[in-house]
Amino acid sequence: MTSHTHEIDSQEQQELSDVLTGLDSSIETYDEENLDDERHEFDDGIKSSRFKKLQKKLRKEVSWAIRDFKMIEDGDVVMVCISGGKDSFTLLDILLFLKRIAPIHFDVVAVNLDQKQPGFPEDVLPKYLSEQGIPYYILEKDTYSIVKQVVPEGKTYCSACSRLRRGSLYGFAKQIGATKVALGHHRDDILATFFLNLFHGGSLKAMPPKLLSDDKQNVLIRPLAYVAEKDIIKYANYKKFPIIPCNLCGSQENLQRAMINEMLREWDHAHPKRLASMFKALQNVAPSQLADRNLFDFENLSLERTDDERLFEGDNIQAGVTEELDKMGLPINPLVQTFSPKHHDNLSQQEEQTQQVTSAQSHTEQDEKSSAFKIPVINPLI
Repeated sequence: MTSHTHEIDSQEQQELSDVLTGLDSSIETYDEENLDDERHEFDDGIKSSRFKKLQKKLRKEVSWAIRDFKMIEDGDVVMVCISGGKDSFTLLDILLFLKRIAPIHFDVVAVNLDQKQPGFPEDVLPKYLSEQGIPYYILEKDTYSIVKQVVPEGKTYCSACSRLRRGSLYGFAKQIGATKVALGHHRDDILATFFLNLFHGGSLKAMPPKLLSDDKQNVLIRPLAYVAEKDIIKYANYKKFPIIPCNLCGSQENLQRAMINEMLREWDHAHPKRLASMFKALQNVAPSQLADRNLFDFENLSLERTDDERLFEGDNIQAGVTEELDKMGLPINPLVQTFSPKHHDNLSQQEEQTQQVTSAQSHTEQDEKSSAFKIPVINPLI
């Protein structure tokens, strides 16, 4: 490995460390266009400048998610649930790198639940994890037979399978003393869950990047929350992870989630910025603009009018059935003032200038307090 490579790696490590400690507010963007094919060596031995840029982007996005939601703290034991899919392999790979360069100390252990599905290659994960020197546990439990028994013919297995899997993994996390349970769900999974609940569940909810389990025994984290699935696919292809396909639920047809995922892929292809905008919306919730009476107090809204009167600007006001208006105590001949488009233009310009000044002051205050976030932080009151 050349000294130039050492310099690049050291610089990247410092940048990621700064992100985790809150000293750096920048985040690289990955642009497939205008990338050269310069070949060079770096830490994992893959020769590709395209991969290097992609890797740096993913590492920063994971670092930002960890920082924004305080996912990992000093002394944590992070149990990474690894299924053999591209997402959990990518998550494990990036967390192990961050463990080496993070300004805090935390441990990482990989855990797989072998659900005894027919044809599952039991040797793949132990071989890979051992070769990489990654501490791991393989839990063997025949949940496959249970799922086949309890799920009616023609119904999808996902719900029952995931409940059984979660119960086993969460219990094991407590058993070994893991303080955080890391799951491989990415940005597109979060959006797909949002639309599944919207279309089929009648609720506005998704997968939060960080969650306290219902029994309050485990804290779940999703460090890939800011990462797009298409980037994970490219990353996994570069790294040549030994992917194990799901032959149980993944092979079923007409899954609602599969349909939602296809819809998201079509949107992303036609409108590349749409998914990013939708995810940003999940972090920018306005309760008063929805209709949840438990989330916002609509019943006790009250007027706070001043005595200032602003006359209607226009040509004329027609009043009809004036007797009834008079009985109601409303004016029969409301006053009118002349409409002046130029006056409105001046007002609009003044309002725009005021907004710009207010916005600039707001940004200045934020800069003085802390580095600005590229990705908005979720409202803690919601």
